[in-house]
Order: sequence, then C-alpha cells, then structure tokens
Amino acid sequence: MTDMTKADTIALRKGYLPSRYGQLHYVECGAGEPVLLLHQTPRSWTEYLDVLPLVGTRYRAIAMDTLGYGASAQPDGPHTIERFADAVADLVQGLGLDRFHLVGHHTGGVIAVEVAARFQDRVASLLLSATSFVDDEKRTGTRHRVDHVDPTQDGTHLRELWDNRRGFYQPGEEAALGRYVVDALTVLDRVEEGHEAVRRYAMEPRLPHITARTLAVCAPDDRFSMPSLAKFAAALGCPTRVLSDGHVAAPEQVPQEFAETVIEWVGHGRP
Repeated sequence: MTDMTKADTIALRKGYLPSRYGQLHYVECGAGEPVLLLHQTPRSWTEYLDVLPLVGTRYRAIAMDTLGYGASAQPDGPHTIERFADAVADLVQGLGLDRFHLVGHHTGGVIAVEVAARFQDRVASLLLSATSFVDDEKRTGTRHRVDHVDPTQDGTHLRELWDNRRGFYQPGEEAALGRYVVDALTVLDRVEEGHEAVRRYAMEPRLPHITARTLAVCAPDDRFSMPSLAKFAAALGCPTRVLSDGHVAAPEQVPQEFAETVIEWVGHGRP
C-alpha cells in the first residue's frame, strides 16, 4: 500500500525547460527511477495533483503540461500527437532521463503510445489509462464536442463549461471539476484541438514499434474508453485492468488506487 503519511510530506518541485516549441512546464517530486505522467486534454499537470506525491513515495514522479496546455508554450499551427510527442522528447532530453516509465491518461495515453514507439527500450514500462485505440472506426466516427463553448459577455459560458463535464464527476468532486474549468479556460480558443489530434492520429503502424511491457486500465464508468481495453490487449498482447471506481477523471477520483496501480506496474516482477 502507498504510504499516505509520507506522501503528505513530499514537496512538489516546479520547473521549466526549453524545447523546440518554447518552454515546457513540469512538476515533480520524490527520487529514484523516473515515472513520467501525461494528462488528458484540455487539462494540465493538476490532473495528477493527488497522484504525484503518492507515486513520489517510491519513485521520481514527473507530471508535465502537454505542449499547448497549462503553463507550457502554446505554439501556432495545428496540434498533432506527433508534435505533442516532440515536446515530451525535448523534456526527456532536458531532464536527462536515460530510461523512464511512462503513464498516459486519455489524450496523454495516445501521446504515450507515440513516445513509446519512438523511444522503444528506453521506456521501461508503459501504462495506458483510458486511452483511445485510434483506428478507422475512431477516426471516422461521429464525435460530440464535449468541451466547446462560445464565450459570452455575461459569462454564462463558464457555467456551460462546468455543466458539460458535470456528469463525469460525483458529488463531492467539485474541486476536481473546478480544476478542469480553469484548465479549459486557459485554452478556450483551442479547447477541442487535443481531441481532434487524437482522431487524426495513425496509431496502428506505431504499435509494433512499442517494446515496453504495457498495461491498459480504465475506470468502470468511462464508457468512452472501455472498449479500447480489448483492442489494446489484442494489438499488444498486454494485460488489462478495470479500476474499482471512477469516470473520465479517474486520476482525481481514485488517486490512491491509480497511484498504487502505477507503482505496482512500475515495480512488476521485482521482489
């Protein structure tokens, strides 16, 4: 079990690193083998606010703001999974991570697929959380723009942002929902582009390049991502796991279980 008391005493360290697209913001804690966590869009590192110190009790836990989100640079031009992965590569180089473990949630999981395909054996393990399996069905299917709102002079779009995702959260999880609203407002003019980048990504030819041992997990109420578990199992021959609770915001909803799953997978097969 993760030591909650120890997690409460771990200090978060924030930093910036240069990249080919501008500065990248990241937050880290702990020491030891690096575990890099990639968030969904349009979120920021705060999606891992409660997970980071828990993983940091055992490892060097690092959560970056994806390029274009949070406090990282917001370059012009269309977002793509490949460009997101370029920025991850620049962060990995800047931090001097020779070998690292990789965790991605939703959009972050798709980015993690591309990063793992590029870095291959430098990725010690890969955990794909609620990650879309992007195939022809995903690329051509109908998609509802869940995060899009039109700014209004009276500010009613703020309530609309809240209401659009309210169904993904349980009563008592308002703080996490509030962090989503802050992140979405930061990139309001491009709030859907991360989702669109996922739908354009050619994932299938990248999967054979992944050499890291992989685990695919999903929260039970995340109906968007649950069907992908079986597809990843078939494509990568990887095990899958369904968490005990949670929806689209699983790292915030079940942080203890999420962190323990990460720690267990990173240390898989060790005494």
